[in-house]
Amino acid sequence: MNLLQRHIFKSVMFSCLAAVGLFGFVLVVGNAVKDLLGYLIARQLPPELFLKLMLLLPPFVLSYALPIGVLTGVLLVLGRMSAEHEITAMRAAGLGLLWIARPVLLFAVLGVLAGVAINFEFMPWARVTYHVALGNAVSLNPLSFIVPRTFIREFPGKVLYVGERNRQGVKDFWLWELDGQGRVKNSIRAESGSFDFDERTSELILSLNHLQVESRDPKNPEDFTMLRPSLSSEHTSVRLPLEGLFGKNTFHRKLQWYTYPELAAEQRRLAQPVAPADAPQRALDRMRLQIVIQDKLTTAFAVFSFALIGVPLGLKVSRRETSANLGLAVALALGYYFLTVVVGWMDRHPNLRPDLLMWMPNLIFLAVGVWLFWRVDRR
Repeated sequence: MNLLQRHIFKSVMFSCLAAVGLFGFVLVVGNAVKDLLGYLIARQLPPELFLKLMLLLPPFVLSYALPIGVLTGVLLVLGRMSAEHEITAMRAAGLGLLWIARPVLLFAVLGVLAGVAINFEFMPWARVTYHVALGNAVSLNPLSFIVPRTFIREFPGKVLYVGERNRQGVKDFWLWELDGQGRVKNSIRAESGSFDFDERTSELILSLNHLQVESRDPKNPEDFTMLRPSLSSEHTSVRLPLEGLFGKNTFHRKLQWYTYPELAAEQRRLAQPVAPADAPQRALDRMRLQIVIQDKLTTAFAVFSFALIGVPLGLKVSRRETSANLGLAVALALGYYFLTVVVGWMDRHPNLRPDLLMWMPNLIFLAVGVWLFWRVDRR
């Protein structure tokens, strides 16, 4: 690689890394706001745990930020070089388009290798660690998720309220049980209570003292003339499942979070023979596994596809404006991911081979890139 190609390679590398950092930062902030900010504001997460979880988000978002970041970097560099007539000078010196694009494609190949490592190793490790750490926050200190003087609605079919919280437990506790229409059917008020965590069932156990229970008519709970007599008790316990507390953050090991050795082990397990009655479900499970594997590979290979289509587009548009190139990159990336989502909808139809169709967006981008390459090279 001569001096000129090294100049192109360095320019593309720095521009792509900056673009990947920009898109990665936006995705990290979006995920943090969606998953963690509410817990932090409500003092349900200590600051040190919040920072740890934030550091575990970049490996997850990089699998999406890498392709679009490389495309943006290529468009920015080649668009600027074309607008400043550097490409024209190279072409006038007898340098072909393929020679000019060689350092860009070399960087794209390195990006593909990085994408494979991220998708099969770093991203699964980060996601599992992220959700385990978030789950441990409850098991280590379940009372921290009960915020005083706040209506807690995260538990399905229940609303909680705590007037005061201290190290011994809670005081002035209210619990309302709701029906399917969100109407109160039972209410419990207790002077005090304490929390414990059942690791076996992953449930919070609330022990209440000196309580009153009020029940309403199940058919018409809003008719206060049919209230049943209140019941008093010295002690009772209520179990609250963690699934209700975490909502979308509840840890379930998804296939996308398997590392390559784990995916290979799952592939061997699904290859074992089963009873004829279980064969259709086994075929669906095998297809879902293949879709996950191919999705990881195609997402990594998208770095090369995006770079290939970005070379002729960057030379053709000849723009220095960052906003225009960013807009073009985002539009192309949205089109690519839309095609990927459409193919993913076919996971229940193994006969259509959706695992192989996962490569269709890449093939389309490669074909368009080669055609644009040929068009620009003939100019």
